[in-house]
Amino acid sequence: MSRHVVLLGDSIFDNGAYVAGGPDVAQQLREMIGRESSVTLAAVDGESCAMVPKQFAKIPANATHLVVSAGGNDILQHAALLTEQAASFAEVLETLADAQEDFKATHRHMLSAVVARGLPVAICTIYDTNYDPPFGRAAKTAISIFNDAITRNAHAIGCDIIDLRLVCTEPADFANPIEPSERGGMRIASAIRRYLNAETLLPGQTRVFC
Repeated sequence: MSRHVVLLGDSIFDNGAYVAGGPDVAQQLREMIGRESSVTLAAVDGESCAMVPKQFAKIPANATHLVVSAGGNDILQHAALLTEQAASFAEVLETLADAQEDFKATHRHMLSAVVARGLPVAICTIYDTNYDPPFGRAAKTAISIFNDAITRNAHAIGCDIIDLRLVCTEPADFANPIEPSERGGMRIASAIRRYLNAETLLPGQTRVFC
């Protein structure tokens, strides 16, 4: 079966700068899905959810699937929350709730624009990163709040989910605390391949791949 998948988003896909000359996610996916299929890398390292729609210009006319990994750079804008002082735990939760609401709205707007292209869409969660403790443990907990927004948006809009939290799980999957290594990229490409090889369901249904 001939497929043309387009990768949108950030450095989770555009990770060529972090693999020491090795293949990036797009190249690994090309090798996995065979010569009859194609992969277009539209994702750009460092871009946020709001920047994804401008990547649509790279979507070819024969595209069959869109896969999006975006939101990590939006979350980095809230990283200072992990070191701020608070008067109470309730204040911490309120601050995180405000950040989640802002992110959810931005992510929902981006995802709606992607789905409006009229192609099958899979949205990626944000993996847990590879920061050392104790910061890494706090970061993992905070990221789960933003991932809740991603999965809720996916279910509300009706697109599939690739859960990167269950894909990149070991230190060797990371080139640094936040970027996928060549091995991590291979695992991400494998998860995308599983998504591409699954039967296409009716619009409005959500599946999870890892």
